[in-house]
Amino acid sequence: MADYPLDELKGKTPLQIANKPNMDYIALKGRNGTLRTIPEKMQPGSDIANLSVLGYDPIKYYTGRGPIEAVSLGINLKENETAFRCNLVTLEDNEMKDYSAGHIDSEEAKKLIETINNTLGNRSIKFYNGISYRHILLIANKPMEKAKCTPPHDITDQFIDPYLPQGEGSEILLELIEKSQEILKNQPINIKRIQEGKKPANSIWPWGQGKKPNLQSFRQKFGVQGAIISAVDLIKGIGKLIGLEIIQVPGATGYYNTNYTGKADYALKSLKNKDFIYIHVEAPDEASHAGDIENKIKAIENIDEKILGKILNKISDLSEQYRIAILPDHPTPIKVKTHTRDPVPVAIYTNNEKGDKVTKFDESSAKKGSLNLLEGEQFMNLLIKKQHTKNL
Repeated sequence: MADYPLDELKGKTPLQIANKPNMDYIALKGRNGTLRTIPEKMQPGSDIANLSVLGYDPIKYYTGRGPIEAVSLGINLKENETAFRCNLVTLEDNEMKDYSAGHIDSEEAKKLIETINNTLGNRSIKFYNGISYRHILLIANKPMEKAKCTPPHDITDQFIDPYLPQGEGSEILLELIEKSQEILKNQPINIKRIQEGKKPANSIWPWGQGKKPNLQSFRQKFGVQGAIISAVDLIKGIGKLIGLEIIQVPGATGYYNTNYTGKADYALKSLKNKDFIYIHVEAPDEASHAGDIENKIKAIENIDEKILGKILNKISDLSEQYRIAILPDHPTPIKVKTHTRDPVPVAIYTNNEKGDKVTKFDESSAKKGSLNLLEGEQFMNLLIKKQHTKNL
């Protein structure tokens, strides 16, 4: 959700423009500050940011995005395997036109990935389908961890040549990219997408590689039982790695049309027997990558009304004491259409404690709060406080 001031919004951010009474209530009644989720010299990825928010030092635990998403899909990674996140993308005149192939439908994507695996897969190379444009490539018995790969959402509308895989193992990746384009260009699904004015999934794009990480369970680390709600494989993968229950919400898409209300309903139901629920919503990030101010503001308002508002209205029925935090995992400013490492605003509301003097939840207001600037793991330690209270 976090952003920079925009000329289109007369020098304000989407958070400052959005109608979000429930987020502002959390800020007004709670304690505010900013949180640095991306350690210095690390890339501002959602994997690194969410590890930080959940209380795990990325410098110590992070091995790559691919293995986290692979775990989410139920893939049992072996020691000799390197896992890559593998996007289906749209290339046009050697430019990255769309990192998501027009947010291709999962069923269409599944057929394309299966075709690629049947053609290019072997004992050492395997492709696994995920959701929409997000998939997994496994390569065994090859030194691949140090290959230099660029996230496709970082190079929208740019020529791809400077960003193609380089270094150790890159020749394998380059060959797979080239051969995938030959396979995909004549697929009936892509021919039909072009006829319908949609963007074709005409190439794969591997990135975010690594080996399976080893993480202490959330219960061991913080002394509470928890669950996670997200439509994104990456977030679910982190949850699985740290022993959080993965709650599947029907209609959760990872896009603008996700089931906001369903996420609130399932969170409230889970809190009847869990101490902690982590709700992740991807919609503001997707709008930012698309440079879509209107849908970013709408996504913020949907989170406020349909998730946070519903939870605030019902949570007191579950426990006399509870704590709610609201924050982005990282900024994705409209101006740059990708992630940045700026600290994010955070507000923590505890129903039996006094707040500070902040009255709004946004980037500039948060800097005036009593929490000041928090670093990575400090947030979760502050939220949980090792107490047996209901936390969200």
